Amino acid sequence: MSNRPNILVLGVGNILYTDEGIGVRAVEALQKAHAFSDNVSVMDGGTLGMRLMDAIMDCDHLIVVDAVLAGDEPGAIYRLTGEDLRKSLGFNDSMHQTDLVDTLIFCELVGKRPEAVIIGMEPHDYQSLGTELSPVAGQRLPLLCDAVVAEVRRAGGDSAPTDNGHPA
Repeated sequence: MSNRPNILVLGVGNILYTDEGIGVRAVEALQKAHAFSDNVSVMDGGTLGMRLMDAIMDCDHLIVVDAVLAGDEPGAIYRLTGEDLRKSLGFNDSMHQTDLVDTLIFCELVGKRPEAVIIGMEPHDYQSLGTELSPVAGQRLPLLCDAVVAEVRRAGGDSAPTDNGHPA
């Protein structure tokens, strides 16, 4: 039996609003370009909100990938913990169904709240309808994916590039 922590990489966002879907696009790229150790799950959480509670409670370490409004230039990449979690679009109830901080609080109330960190990117455009990322976000997507892989390693997981190469 392994004593390695269960790690969930959860991409959230609404892919219908350009860069608001950066978290989902990042996990899609990660799933294509990386093979993760068996203690790491990579999941498209979209805008599921409270319906993610079971998956969140099953992990020891939660890595949320999302758009983050922190006031830096578009494409800036962040690592957020603690009170800074609310800078993530998924954590301030912008277009997601339920505030993810509330979801984590509910997980804590039932006795299983994982450590949580956000790896995010400052969006260029998160209000226009469109399924493609803005050019800035698309260009910076590989750096966001690299930051997620580094966080997976920091949390006790591992990954190796697949034959598909680095996310484009």
